[in-house]
Amino acid sequence: MSSVALEVKDLSVAYGKVEALHGANLKVGAGQIVSVIGPNGAGKTTMLSAIIGQLGSKGSVVFQGKSLNGTKVERRVAGGLSLVPEKRELFSTMTVEDNLLMGAYARHNRGERDHRQTMEEVFQRFPRLKERRQQLAGTLSGGERAMLVLGRALMGKPQVLLLDEPSLGLAPLIVKDIFHIISDLRESGVAVLLVEQNARAALQISDYGYVLETGAVVLEGPSRNLADDPRVAETYLGGAKRPH
Repeated sequence: MSSVALEVKDLSVAYGKVEALHGANLKVGAGQIVSVIGPNGAGKTTMLSAIIGQLGSKGSVVFQGKSLNGTKVERRVAGGLSLVPEKRELFSTMTVEDNLLMGAYARHNRGERDHRQTMEEVFQRFPRLKERRQQLAGTLSGGERAMLVLGRALMGKPQVLLLDEPSLGLAPLIVKDIFHIISDLRESGVAVLLVEQNARAALQISDYGYVLETGAVVLEGPSRNLADDPRVAETYLGGAKRPH
């Protein structure tokens, strides 16, 4: 059993009187990819926002064995927890290279000066970004933008990466590339919590999965088992089991 990098215990989030997430529990082991699947409005993005500290919540978030309760977003990020939001917001009037450098800002402030080496590692993962390094981020295609936000997050050398709908709005071929890169992160020891509507793709690359419906975890298990579960297949995989 791998050590636990991130654990969420009885996490609840309310918008006014409406509880969007109630009593959610999940674990992400070191170097593991864990997916959270579920319909629109199930509370998936709310969960990630609470874990990173953007939303107030009840329950607890434990990162590398330490409670993050009351810890500000900036400190969570500096400690090695990173969120790649669905919106893919970039500094559009800055180059690809400068956007990447922004990802290393917190580490640079701590006196770490290996950002050039880290950038080369990012360019190895995303050769297309290397080709576009002097291009303005605002001129990139949707797929390139998705690569850049992921690359920028990796510049911070996170221990746990929270990914919110990385495949949203992308062409199938680009989705395949992005998921291949996410899958490869295992080798570098980065743990990933992947929130994704493309259940088939998410379950194919993850080790363990959770199904979130109307703010609650209704099913969990090893990804292969979930993909073979008739209920999951019917609701999220178009009625067919994934190919082995």
